[in-house]
Amino acid sequence: MTTPSNWRKSSHSGEGDGNECVEIAITPTLIAVRDSKTPARAPLTFPAGAFAPFVDALKGVDYSTVTDFAKLRG
Repeated sequence: MTTPSNWRKSSHSGEGDGNECVEIAITPTLIAVRDSKTPARAPLTFPAGAFAPFVDALKGVDYSTVTDFAKLRG
């Protein structure tokens, strides 16, 4: 799989370089997500139709109660 090259940061990244966020890259077949602090690491990739449900699932998690992030994978 080829990693996309059209990375962009959220407008909520903060001032300066905005290196405390995630970046996304969109292609016709996949959406890739990476940590802006470590862009050389492998991105998390989703088939194009799976990204929106993933984000919706994250919105419903109370992270203050999560002690084992492996359980979030389902």
